[in-house]
Amino acid sequence: MVSDTPVTSDPSPPPEGRGETYAETPAPPRPPTPRASWSLRWRPSNLTLRLLTAAVLAPPVVWLCYVGGLPFVLVTTLFIAVGVNEFYDFISVKGARPQRLLGVLAASSVPLIVYLGSPFVATSFVTAFLLAVMILQLTKAQVTEAIASVSATFFGVFYVGWLLSHAVFLRFIDQTLVAYGAEPNPQLGFFYVLFCLSVFTLCDSGAYFVGRRFGRRKLAPAISPNKTVEGALGGLAVGTLGALAAKLVFDYLVPGDLSAGLSYTAAVGFGLAIAAVAILGDLVESVLKRDADLKDAGRILPGVGGVLDRIDSALMAFPVMYYLLLAYHSALYRI
Repeated sequence: MVSDTPVTSDPSPPPEGRGETYAETPAPPRPPTPRASWSLRWRPSNLTLRLLTAAVLAPPVVWLCYVGGLPFVLVTTLFIAVGVNEFYDFISVKGARPQRLLGVLAASSVPLIVYLGSPFVATSFVTAFLLAVMILQLTKAQVTEAIASVSATFFGVFYVGWLLSHAVFLRFIDQTLVAYGAEPNPQLGFFYVLFCLSVFTLCDSGAYFVGRRFGRRKLAPAISPNKTVEGALGGLAVGTLGALAAKLVFDYLVPGDLSAGLSYTAAVGFGLAIAAVAILGDLVESVLKRDADLKDAGRILPGVGGVLDRIDSALMAFPVMYYLLLAYHSALYRI
Protein backbone atom coordinates (compact mmCIF):
# COMPACT_ATOMS: atom_id res chain seq x y z
CA MET A 1 0.00 0.00 0.00
CA VAL A 2 1.31 3.43 -0.96
CA SER A 3 0.88 6.41 1.34
CA ASP A 4 -1.03 9.50 0.21
CA THR A 5 1.68 11.86 1.45
CA PRO A 6 4.40 13.06 -0.91
CA VAL A 7 7.42 10.84 -1.18
CA THR A 8 10.70 12.36 0.05
CA SER A 9 14.13 11.79 -1.31
CA ASP A 10 15.52 10.86 2.08
CA PRO A 11 18.12 8.16 1.27
CA SER A 12 18.03 6.65 4.74
CA PRO A 13 16.57 3.13 4.77
CA PRO A 14 13.15 2.52 6.28
CA PRO A 15 12.92 0.96 9.70
CA GLU A 16 13.57 -2.77 9.76
CA GLY A 17 10.53 -4.85 8.91
CA ARG A 18 8.64 -1.98 7.25
CA GLY A 19 8.50 -1.45 3.53
CA GLU A 20 6.54 1.78 3.43
CA THR A 21 7.99 5.02 2.14
CA TYR A 22 7.87 7.78 4.78
CA ALA A 23 7.18 11.45 4.30
CA GLU A 24 9.37 14.15 5.78
CA THR A 25 7.51 15.81 8.60
CA PRO A 26 8.81 18.89 10.39
CA ALA A 27 10.14 18.28 13.89
CA PRO A 28 8.07 19.91 16.63
CA PRO A 29 9.69 23.00 18.13
CA ARG A 30 11.76 22.36 21.23
CA PRO A 31 10.50 23.87 24.43
CA PRO A 32 12.66 26.70 25.71
CA THR A 33 15.53 25.55 27.93
CA PRO A 34 14.72 26.57 31.48
CA ARG A 35 17.23 29.08 32.82
CA ALA A 36 19.35 27.79 35.64
CA SER A 37 18.92 29.49 38.94
CA TRP A 38 21.56 31.99 40.07
CA SER A 39 22.90 29.57 42.66
CA LEU A 40 23.57 26.97 39.97
CA ARG A 41 25.06 29.31 37.35
CA TRP A 42 27.34 31.35 39.62
CA ARG A 43 30.84 30.03 40.10
CA PRO A 44 33.34 31.98 42.20
CA SER A 45 36.43 33.14 40.34
CA ASN A 46 39.92 32.19 41.40
CA LEU A 47 40.42 35.72 42.75
CA THR A 48 37.25 35.49 44.82
CA LEU A 49 38.37 32.19 46.28
CA ARG A 50 41.80 33.64 47.10
CA LEU A 51 40.23 36.59 48.90
CA LEU A 52 37.80 34.37 50.81
CA THR A 53 40.59 32.03 51.88
CA ALA A 54 42.68 34.99 53.08
CA ALA A 55 39.70 36.45 54.96
CA VAL A 56 39.06 33.15 56.73
CA LEU A 57 42.71 32.52 57.63
CA ALA A 58 43.73 36.03 58.71
CA PRO A 59 41.86 36.40 62.06
CA PRO A 60 42.96 33.06 63.58
CA VAL A 61 46.54 33.59 62.38
CA VAL A 62 46.72 37.03 64.04
CA TRP A 63 45.19 35.61 67.21
CA LEU A 64 47.71 32.74 67.28
CA CYS A 65 50.58 35.18 66.79
CA TYR A 66 49.32 37.17 69.77
CA VAL A 67 48.76 34.18 72.04
CA GLY A 68 52.08 32.56 71.15
CA GLY A 69 53.11 29.67 73.34
CA LEU A 70 52.26 26.09 72.52
CA PRO A 71 49.20 26.90 70.31
CA PHE A 72 51.43 28.90 67.93
CA VAL A 73 53.97 26.08 67.85
CA LEU A 74 51.35 23.39 67.20
CA VAL A 75 49.76 25.28 64.30
CA THR A 76 53.21 25.88 62.81
CA THR A 77 53.83 22.15 63.19
CA LEU A 78 50.58 21.39 61.36
CA PHE A 79 51.54 23.64 58.44
CA ILE A 80 54.94 21.97 58.28
CA ALA A 81 53.49 18.44 58.35
CA VAL A 82 51.05 19.14 55.52
CA GLY A 83 53.59 21.15 53.55
CA VAL A 84 56.36 18.56 53.66
CA ASN A 85 53.88 15.82 52.73
CA GLU A 86 52.84 17.88 49.68
CA PHE A 87 56.50 18.32 48.81
CA TYR A 88 57.06 14.57 48.95
CA ASP A 89 53.96 14.10 46.76
CA PHE A 90 55.24 16.14 43.87
CA ILE A 91 58.89 15.16 44.20
CA SER A 92 57.74 11.54 43.88
CA VAL A 93 56.46 12.44 40.41
CA LYS A 94 60.12 12.74 39.41
CA GLY A 95 60.74 9.15 40.49
CA ALA A 96 62.33 9.91 43.87
CA ARG A 97 61.29 7.72 46.78
CA PRO A 98 61.72 9.77 49.96
CA GLN A 99 61.44 8.17 53.37
CA ARG A 100 58.10 9.90 53.79
CA LEU A 101 57.08 8.94 57.33
CA LEU A 102 60.53 9.63 58.74
CA GLY A 103 60.73 12.95 56.91
CA VAL A 104 57.29 14.16 58.01
CA LEU A 105 57.95 13.20 61.64
CA ALA A 106 61.36 14.87 61.64
CA ALA A 107 60.14 18.07 59.97
CA SER A 108 57.19 18.29 62.37
CA SER A 109 59.51 17.88 65.35
CA VAL A 110 61.71 20.88 64.51
CA PRO A 111 59.38 23.68 65.74
CA LEU A 112 58.74 21.85 69.01
CA ILE A 113 62.47 21.38 69.53
CA VAL A 114 63.02 25.09 68.80
CA TYR A 115 60.34 25.98 71.37
CA LEU A 116 61.54 23.65 74.11
CA GLY A 117 65.25 23.85 73.41
CA SER A 118 67.40 26.42 71.68
CA PRO A 119 68.77 27.24 68.22
CA PHE A 120 71.78 25.06 69.00
CA VAL A 121 69.60 22.07 69.91
CA ALA A 122 67.48 22.53 66.76
CA THR A 123 70.56 22.73 64.53
CA SER A 124 71.99 19.63 66.19
CA PHE A 125 68.73 17.77 65.59
CA VAL A 126 68.67 18.59 61.88
CA THR A 127 72.29 17.49 61.54
CA ALA A 128 71.58 14.24 63.39
CA PHE A 129 68.58 13.60 61.17
CA LEU A 130 70.67 13.88 58.01
CA LEU A 131 73.16 11.38 59.41
CA ALA A 132 70.32 9.03 60.38
CA VAL A 133 68.80 9.17 56.88
CA MET A 134 72.14 8.30 55.31
CA ILE A 135 72.68 5.39 57.72
CA LEU A 136 69.15 4.03 57.23
CA GLN A 137 69.71 4.04 53.50
CA LEU A 138 72.23 1.24 54.05
CA THR A 139 69.33 -1.06 54.91
CA LYS A 140 67.53 -0.47 51.60
CA ALA A 141 67.61 -3.17 48.93
CA GLN A 142 67.61 -0.67 46.05
CA VAL A 143 71.11 0.82 46.11
CA THR A 144 70.48 2.67 42.84
CA GLU A 145 67.90 4.93 44.55
CA ALA A 146 70.15 5.98 47.43
CA ILE A 147 71.11 9.45 46.20
CA ALA A 148 67.56 10.41 45.20
CA SER A 149 66.03 9.03 48.40
CA VAL A 150 68.48 10.70 50.80
CA SER A 151 68.40 13.99 48.92
CA ALA A 152 64.61 14.13 48.65
CA THR A 153 64.03 13.15 52.28
CA PHE A 154 66.48 15.63 53.74
CA PHE A 155 65.58 18.47 51.39
CA GLY A 156 61.92 18.21 52.41
CA VAL A 157 62.85 18.48 56.09
CA PHE A 158 65.18 21.41 55.46
CA TYR A 159 63.07 23.27 52.90
CA VAL A 160 59.77 23.08 54.79
CA GLY A 161 60.55 22.02 58.36
CA TRP A 162 63.71 23.94 59.14
CA LEU A 163 62.89 27.13 57.21
CA LEU A 164 59.32 27.53 58.49
CA SER A 165 60.49 26.78 62.05
CA HIS A 166 62.06 30.24 61.94
CA ALA A 167 58.54 31.53 62.60
CA VAL A 168 58.95 29.97 66.07
CA PHE A 169 62.45 31.43 66.38
CA LEU A 170 60.97 34.84 65.55
CA ARG A 171 57.94 34.59 67.86
CA PHE A 172 60.18 33.89 70.86
CA ILE A 173 63.09 36.09 69.82
CA ASP A 174 62.86 38.09 73.05
CA GLN A 175 64.69 35.26 74.83
CA THR A 176 67.55 35.59 72.35
CA LEU A 177 67.67 39.40 72.30
CA VAL A 178 68.12 39.60 76.06
CA ALA A 179 71.67 38.39 75.46
CA TYR A 180 72.18 41.44 73.22
CA GLY A 181 71.06 43.83 75.96
CA ALA A 182 67.38 44.20 75.07
CA GLU A 183 64.72 44.41 77.76
CA PRO A 184 62.80 41.14 78.17
CA ASN A 185 59.29 41.35 76.69
CA PRO A 186 57.36 38.15 75.88
CA GLN A 187 55.19 39.97 73.32
CA LEU A 188 58.11 41.40 71.35
CA GLY A 189 57.95 38.47 68.95
CA PHE A 190 54.28 39.22 68.29
CA PHE A 191 55.28 42.49 66.61
CA TYR A 192 58.09 40.96 64.59
CA VAL A 193 55.99 38.03 63.33
CA LEU A 194 53.13 40.32 62.29
CA PHE A 195 55.62 42.72 60.71
CA CYS A 196 57.02 39.90 58.58
CA LEU A 197 53.56 38.53 57.76
CA SER A 198 52.38 41.97 56.67
CA VAL A 199 55.33 42.41 54.33
CA PHE A 200 55.25 39.12 52.44
CA THR A 201 51.43 38.89 52.36
CA LEU A 202 51.06 42.40 50.93
CA CYS A 203 54.00 41.77 48.61
CA ASP A 204 52.16 38.76 47.20
CA SER A 205 48.95 40.78 46.80
CA GLY A 206 50.77 43.73 45.24
CA ALA A 207 52.57 41.51 42.75
CA TYR A 208 49.30 39.81 41.82
CA PHE A 209 47.20 42.92 41.25
CA VAL A 210 49.90 45.13 39.73
CA GLY A 211 50.95 42.26 37.47
CA ARG A 212 47.38 41.73 36.27
CA ARG A 213 46.88 45.41 35.52
CA PHE A 214 50.25 46.55 34.24
CA GLY A 215 52.25 43.39 33.59
CA ARG A 216 54.02 43.36 30.24
CA ARG A 217 57.56 42.01 30.57
CA LYS A 218 57.99 38.44 31.79
CA LEU A 219 60.03 38.07 34.97
CA ALA A 220 61.03 34.43 34.55
CA PRO A 221 59.15 32.92 31.59
CA ALA A 222 60.88 29.55 31.83
CA ILE A 223 59.82 29.22 35.49
CA SER A 224 56.49 31.00 35.82
CA PRO A 225 55.05 32.55 32.65
CA ASN A 226 52.44 34.60 34.52
CA LYS A 227 54.90 36.55 36.68
CA THR A 228 56.03 39.90 35.32
CA VAL A 229 58.68 42.49 36.10
CA GLU A 230 55.98 45.06 36.75
CA GLY A 231 54.28 42.70 39.18
CA ALA A 232 57.53 42.11 41.05
CA LEU A 233 58.16 45.84 41.34
CA GLY A 234 54.61 46.32 42.57
CA GLY A 235 55.17 43.59 45.14
CA LEU A 236 58.35 45.25 46.38
CA ALA A 237 56.60 48.62 46.71
CA VAL A 238 53.45 47.31 48.42
CA GLY A 239 55.45 45.01 50.70
CA THR A 240 57.64 47.90 51.84
CA LEU A 241 54.53 49.99 52.48
CA GLY A 242 53.22 47.08 54.54
CA ALA A 243 56.35 47.26 56.69
CA LEU A 244 55.77 50.98 57.32
CA ALA A 245 52.09 50.34 58.05
CA ALA A 246 52.94 47.65 60.60
CA LYS A 247 55.43 49.97 62.30
CA LEU A 248 52.89 52.82 62.44
CA VAL A 249 50.09 50.61 63.78
CA PHE A 250 52.24 49.24 66.58
CA ASP A 251 53.68 52.67 67.36
CA TYR A 252 50.33 54.42 67.74
CA LEU A 253 47.61 51.82 68.23
CA VAL A 254 49.16 48.88 70.10
CA PRO A 255 50.27 49.45 73.69
CA GLY A 256 53.53 48.16 75.07
CA ASP A 257 56.18 49.86 72.92
CA LEU A 258 56.73 46.60 71.06
CA SER A 259 57.99 48.37 67.94
CA ALA A 260 60.21 50.89 69.72
CA GLY A 261 63.36 48.87 69.06
CA LEU A 262 62.96 49.11 65.27
CA SER A 263 63.53 52.50 63.65
CA TYR A 264 61.59 53.65 60.59
CA THR A 265 64.74 53.47 58.49
CA ALA A 266 65.29 49.88 59.58
CA ALA A 267 61.61 49.09 58.98
CA VAL A 268 61.90 50.25 55.35
CA GLY A 269 65.12 48.30 54.84
CA PHE A 270 63.68 45.18 56.42
CA GLY A 271 60.50 45.53 54.37
CA LEU A 272 62.40 45.80 51.10
CA ALA A 273 64.62 42.81 51.91
CA ILE A 274 61.73 40.60 53.05
CA ALA A 275 59.62 41.50 50.00
CA ALA A 276 62.55 40.63 47.72
CA VAL A 277 63.12 37.20 49.28
CA ALA A 278 59.36 36.57 49.34
CA ILE A 279 59.32 36.91 45.55
CA LEU A 280 62.33 34.60 45.33
CA GLY A 281 60.60 32.07 47.59
CA ASP A 282 57.61 32.03 45.27
CA LEU A 283 59.90 31.47 42.28
CA VAL A 284 61.77 28.65 44.04
CA GLU A 285 58.55 26.73 44.59
CA SER A 286 57.54 27.45 40.99
CA VAL A 287 60.80 25.85 39.81
CA LEU A 288 60.06 22.71 41.79
CA LYS A 289 56.46 22.49 40.57
CA ARG A 290 57.41 23.13 36.94
CA ASP A 291 60.03 20.39 37.14
CA ALA A 292 57.30 18.05 38.40
CA ASP A 293 54.86 19.41 35.77
CA LEU A 294 52.34 20.48 38.42
CA LYS A 295 50.31 23.67 38.67
CA ASP A 296 49.63 23.50 42.41
CA ALA A 297 51.22 21.61 45.28
CA GLY A 298 47.78 20.55 46.54
CA ARG A 299 44.09 21.45 46.69
CA ILE A 300 43.47 22.02 50.37
CA LEU A 301 43.12 25.83 50.11
CA PRO A 302 40.48 27.09 47.63
CA GLY A 303 41.86 29.54 45.09
CA VAL A 304 45.41 29.05 46.35
CA GLY A 305 46.21 25.36 45.97
CA GLY A 306 48.13 23.54 48.65
CA VAL A 307 49.65 24.65 51.93
CA LEU A 308 53.03 24.82 50.23
CA ASP A 309 51.58 27.29 47.71
CA ARG A 310 50.53 29.53 50.60
CA ILE A 311 53.75 29.38 52.64
CA ASP A 312 56.30 29.47 49.79
CA SER A 313 57.12 33.14 50.48
CA ALA A 314 57.17 32.58 54.25
CA LEU A 315 59.80 29.86 53.90
CA MET A 316 62.37 32.52 52.99
CA ALA A 317 60.85 35.56 54.67
CA PHE A 318 60.93 34.28 58.26
CA PRO A 319 64.60 33.18 58.24
CA VAL A 320 65.71 36.45 56.63
CA MET A 321 63.70 38.49 59.15
CA TYR A 322 65.15 36.53 62.06
CA TYR A 323 68.80 36.85 61.03
CA LEU A 324 68.40 40.50 60.04
CA LEU A 325 67.07 41.18 63.54
CA LEU A 326 70.00 39.42 65.15
CA ALA A 327 72.44 41.47 63.08
CA TYR A 328 70.48 44.69 63.71
CA HIS A 329 70.32 44.27 67.48
CA SER A 330 73.91 43.13 67.64
CA ALA A 331 74.99 46.39 65.96
CA LEU A 332 72.45 48.46 67.91
CA TYR A 333 73.55 47.40 71.37
CA ARG A 334 77.23 47.61 70.58
CA ILE A 335 76.96 51.30 69.73
